[in-house]
Amino acid sequence: MPLPADLDQLDADALRRLLIEQERELVWRQTKIERLTHELALHKRHRFGVKAERLSTEQVQLFEETAAADLAAMSEELEQLQPSAGTSTPRGQARRKPLPPELPRTEIHHEPDSTTCACGCPMRRIGEDVAEKLDCTPGRVTVERHIRGKWACAACETLVQAPVPAHIIDKGIPTAGLLAQVLVAKYQDHLPLYRQEGIFGRAGLAIPQSTLAQWVGQSGVHLQPLVDALKADLLAHPVLHADETPVAMLDPGAGKTHRAYLWSYSVGAFDPIKAVVYDFADSRAGRHAQAFLGEWRGTLICDDYAGYKTLIAQGVTEAGCMAHARRKFFDLAAQSQSQIASEALEAIGQLYGVERESAELDIDARQRLRQAKARPILERLHAWLLQRRTQVPNGSGIARAIDYSLKRWAALTHYVGDGRVPIDNNWIENQIRPIALGRNYARSSIMQALRPRVLSSTEGRVLCFA
Repeated sequence: MPLPADLDQLDADALRRLLIEQERELVWRQTKIERLTHELALHKRHRFGVKAERLSTEQVQLFEETAAADLAAMSEELEQLQPSAGTSTPRGQARRKPLPPELPRTEIHHEPDSTTCACGCPMRRIGEDVAEKLDCTPGRVTVERHIRGKWACAACETLVQAPVPAHIIDKGIPTAGLLAQVLVAKYQDHLPLYRQEGIFGRAGLAIPQSTLAQWVGQSGVHLQPLVDALKADLLAHPVLHADETPVAMLDPGAGKTHRAYLWSYSVGAFDPIKAVVYDFADSRAGRHAQAFLGEWRGTLICDDYAGYKTLIAQGVTEAGCMAHARRKFFDLAAQSQSQIASEALEAIGQLYGVERESAELDIDARQRLRQAKARPILERLHAWLLQRRTQVPNGSGIARAIDYSLKRWAALTHYVGDGRVPIDNNWIENQIRPIALGRNYARSSIMQALRPRVLSSTEGRVLCFA
């Protein structure tokens, strides 16, 4: 705000008003500079910096009260692992872990060219040395020949023949094993179909990418009952996680890609059944979550995305993600060494310390421990946030971080009263991470026609696609 030209002619009241306006503009400018500086630092760290939210050396010292006990326990374990004085390791014995005995072995014998001694006497075998080497044969393409014999009666000319075995693709050439290989390679190992075409070509038979795509789509249709069964089991649980991640969907007619989404749903992190259902949708609209969950009414652990708000209004209980609240303070501490953000991280770190204590407890014991230890920490944190909020300017980064926690306080603290609910949504985010690491373009013709759901069960790492 420029100063007036007749500054020397203003009276005391006018000067006082001018000073207040100048101070207000200065605060606004400083807040905007801090916000832009924070956003620029976030952009640089996201693009060039370390993504892990590790604590600095100073913040790690906050947890040193348990370091002595941990070191003592590790020292005790190391002493127990040390071999006694009378059981020294023989010289020359390999220290590496032996190869698994269930792996098939191929014996290669090496014998001298001649077993006749230089003195002329024949030698006799007195022993052998064995060394095991690990080998791997690249993928081999083989052919199954299904031969059905025809049997006829010479008297009445009756013909008998075994029925054709059931196959996933009628009159198709792939076996179930080959289809499983293609699906796991595409969705679990993130190998696009054009790369698999080259791999099969090196193995002896190039399978066109278009054929592989047809196999993927047809396999998905046959796996749909398995997806439906797991979805029904998932919706029978009272606690669910939900999150979504974008995927690029090819739109051949438009000549560009369209942002679609893979919505992820899983049972609670403490549930013994570890299963996830991925539901493909062409947008991030909340109606997709409503359509998937249907009449389910339980506790949903999710972020603050508006797409879930309709579900909350319809009776679903919301549980927040403490990791999201922590991340906002961590970003400030990482780029500006904010004292307020560091104090918030310390308190949240104490909450996670309680969670580590309760990780192996049952539901009731976990809830009692949280009530005894976590609730007092949360009460102090809430009072501290309210006090600090009055001390920071509106629009600043620390104000937005505090506002996020205060706005979602009921959802963030819901876990304290329910031992089935985890403190954050990291469980489902970890299930999404492999998808984010290997995003492949999805063909709109397959996605739109089949509305595929991708089922992932961590029990045995089974992947199904429908």
